[in-house]
Amino acid sequence: MELEIADSLPPDLVAEAEQMPEGVLIQCGDSAVNWHGATTVTLSEGTEPEPLVRELEAKYRDSRFDIKVRDPAPAGHYELQLRSPDTAEIYFIKRGVEPGTIRIASGSDCFPWPEGEYMGGKF
Repeated sequence: MELEIADSLPPDLVAEAEQMPEGVLIQCGDSAVNWHGATTVTLSEGTEPEPLVRELEAKYRDSRFDIKVRDPAPAGHYELQLRSPDTAEIYFIKRGVEPGTIRIASGSDCFPWPEGEYMGGKF
């Protein structure tokens, strides 16, 4: 879904979309976990991230997600959250750490994890 969001941006304004090859598992119940990862979208030179994030808000307004906006978010920038109304699935979309980037961080729906299995490390 991170890449689907990135691919919905105007192609002429995107130089590259790079999804992290690994994420982490976080416990979300007694025997359940969810996966957290991120994608960084590098924009074409001179392209400002915030207007594109606002366009994504409009695009997903009538989708399967609930929308939450923080303006400003604690980092001082506009942040869009796409939240599943029925599961733990969530996407945080905002200006990236590096100038000219958009960061799409996500958390999957919760899924069962075998009791006693180590959940640390990267997946």
